[in-house]
Parts: sequence; C-alpha cells; structure tokens
Amino acid sequence: VHLQESGGGLVETGGSLRLSCAPSKSVFGANDMGWYRQVPGQERELVASITKDGDAKYGDSVKGRFTISRDYFKHTVALQMNSLQPEDTAIYYCYAVVWGPRRDYWGQGTQVTVSS
Repeated sequence: VHLQESGGGLVETGGSLRLSCAPSKSVFGANDMGWYRQVPGQERELVASITKDGDAKYGDSVKGRFTISRDYFKHTVALQMNSLQPEDTAIYYCYAVVWGPRRDYWGQGTQVTVSS
C-alpha cells in the first residue's frame, strides 16, 4: 500500500473530521498530494490538493470549510474538514503524484458519513 488513509467516520451535520494520509517511502517527496472523493454512481471529484511548495487548491464545494496541509518532515498530508454537511458524505481517497517519470498513487479510500 503506497498511501494509507485514516480518520474517516460518522459525524453529525456541522461537525468536524480530520483525515490523514501516510505514504510509503516510494512516495516520499511527491510533487502533488491531495484528496478526491467519490459517491457511488458519480464521478470522482477533487476535494483539495497541495503542491510541494505549499500551493493549495480546493473544490468549490469545500472552500472555506476544508483545509489541506502537508507535514514535510513526516511526508504526510492531512485534510481538516469543518462544518460538514450530508452532501460531503463520500469515500475520500488520498492521492500523490511523483514526477520524473510521472507516477500516480492512490489510497484505498476512507468512508466519511455525515448524518442529517
């Protein structure tokens, strides 16, 4: 397993969760890392990404509520999710992109469920 997610679970509307993703050594120093999410029957959508330089991008639906961060010493990436809504319910996947040549890595996913 190249990427190991943790931190998913069940939370009430308005609550918070923090996801974390730990890479294997082969993924250390990834150029881009981030999170996608997917609801069964729908396309996977970008939640947030962060470059090696710390530039972060967010999907429109999570801006102002979610924050992505990287720990460059531990090589991990985290997603702080606040003000969670039922529409945030999905499987969240950690990903990483390593260049030279390009290799994409994906985690197995962690379920986030927000009850109304």
